Amino acid sequence: MKWILSLILNAVALLVADWLLDGIHISGVMWALLAAIVLGAVNTLIRPVLIMVTLPLTVVTLGLFIFVINALAFALAAFLVPGFQVYSFGGAFWGAIITSLVSWVLNQIFNGQ
Repeated sequence: MKWILSLILNAVALLVADWLLDGIHISGVMWALLAAIVLGAVNTLIRPVLIMVTLPLTVVTLGLFIFVINALAFALAAFLVPGFQVYSFGGAFWGAIITSLVSWVLNQIFNGQ
């Protein structure tokens, strides 16, 4: 039951990012829920592989390359979900940051962790 709440909160975070940024667009609530599922799967399955492959570059940039990896994962999720568009790398970059922050705040409020 807790994962359903987390899924809904992540979808709300995506909708907030859509509202704040011109670089991304989500066509509706159902697409936001699907995007939250796909983004969770991408972050679970593909992002760790990207982190391991780019570890030397991440070390050289003192960890800042992780932001690029997050943007790539965000853009990949948008590529896989038809109702979720990312128009630029900046949209993916800031969309990933805003979605992460809003999701974290909402999970703190509603899950109390």
